[in-house]
Amino acid sequence: MEFLKKYKISIIGVLVGGILGYAYYHFIGCSSGTCAITSKPVNSSVYGMVMGYLIFSTFQKTKENK
Repeated sequence: MEFLKKYKISIIGVLVGGILGYAYYHFIGCSSGTCAITSKPVNSSVYGMVMGYLIFSTFQKTKENK
């Protein structure tokens, strides 16, 4: 439970990014199949998860030891 409390914002970012990545594949996608990220749902979902983690983790507070 401590892990979930500590990384709650990052986990939410991964979930939101995965959903948005799949939505991008579904609604926009790549019809020719030559696009590296949007040609497959797994690729676009994983890319969205990484982007979601990176964006949401910037809002996470960190403790500084003094």
